[in-house]
Amino acid sequence: MIHPFRIDVPDKTLEKIRTQVADYPWHEMPDDGGWAYGTHLGYMKELCAYWVNEFDWRKQEAAINRFSHFIAPVQGIDLHFIQEKGDGPSPLPLIISHGWPGSIVEFLDIIQPLAHPQRFGGSTDDAFDVIVPSLPGFGFSGRPGRPIGPRKMAELFNRLMIDVLGYSNYLAQGGDWGGAISSWLGFEHAPACQAIHINILTMRHPDGPHGPEEEAWAVQFERDQLLEDGYRTQQATKPQTLSYAMMDSPVGVAAWIIEKFNSWSDTDGDNIESAHTKDSLLTNIMVYLVTKTFNTASWIYYGRREEGGRLLSTDNRRVEVPTAAALFPAELLAWPPRSYVERLYNITHWSEMPRGGHFAALEEPELLIDDIRAFARTLR
Repeated sequence: MIHPFRIDVPDKTLEKIRTQVADYPWHEMPDDGGWAYGTHLGYMKELCAYWVNEFDWRKQEAAINRFSHFIAPVQGIDLHFIQEKGDGPSPLPLIISHGWPGSIVEFLDIIQPLAHPQRFGGSTDDAFDVIVPSLPGFGFSGRPGRPIGPRKMAELFNRLMIDVLGYSNYLAQGGDWGGAISSWLGFEHAPACQAIHINILTMRHPDGPHGPEEEAWAVQFERDQLLEDGYRTQQATKPQTLSYAMMDSPVGVAAWIIEKFNSWSDTDGDNIESAHTKDSLLTNIMVYLVTKTFNTASWIYYGRREEGGRLLSTDNRRVEVPTAAALFPAELLAWPPRSYVERLYNITHWSEMPRGGHFAALEEPELLIDDIRAFARTLR
């Protein structure tokens, strides 16, 4: 049973968050660090002052609510999703999945251009029915009883598309965890999932890298991740411990998330606002706070570890549905050579972008939209 849904956060919840931010006890930090030790103290103070004095949640809430929201139970979990039906005679169903520390907020600027291209100078021939779910345990979706990973989430999303929404087939798109979910949709839920478009590579081949170029990538990848792996290890091993600190600290949650938006985006130096606005950053953070999902959102890391980690298969099978790869140059998880990717996916569309980072839909929405459309034209 599908139920319409509208976001309406109680005033009491908003006032509590505002008070906690205003009363935060700022403490000693190294005076030579900038972003080197973690989230920049000066920027956090600036952001929190804006949060208390200028940020308007109700305005952002109204912007999110301009879309049609629904809740539907799938295998015992209430899944929240946006559904924007496309124009034209035959819009393609497209499910777009976010990751951590993102939310549906990432996609607010690409939903209408994908569903209604003619309003933005395009053609209805490129239209999609756009479905944007909140991952289980994230945002406005229900919480699983224990950690689940992207493989299980793909099963839930396939059921959402086929059983609940009644589509016979669909495309899947995603970055971050959405890239992993889309990969599992293409691997285990074809032909219902007829093709996937990913802007991250999260999966690994059991045989590892082949040849000097792939081996050099693997070595550099591990080196690059040394200073970025702390959060991932914590959330994949002891997420509950972290939650005791975070569930009652809006500033703590903001700092934990903001650090990633700075280091994973294609910024001008360390100027996070060259890629993101304060309003965008805070709206995404508020989704975690008003739904009290920081804890359950972190479970996906633990869930993937239990599902077997990054390996797509142990017997050299790959994703055989047509796959598009969109490579944004500042992506946190650097892409391997195409030869490696093609042992994991049936690559039929490969795009190396001129700019952009991990949060492609926020940073470079037009590039992402154009690439999704171009790939879909090969399938229509």
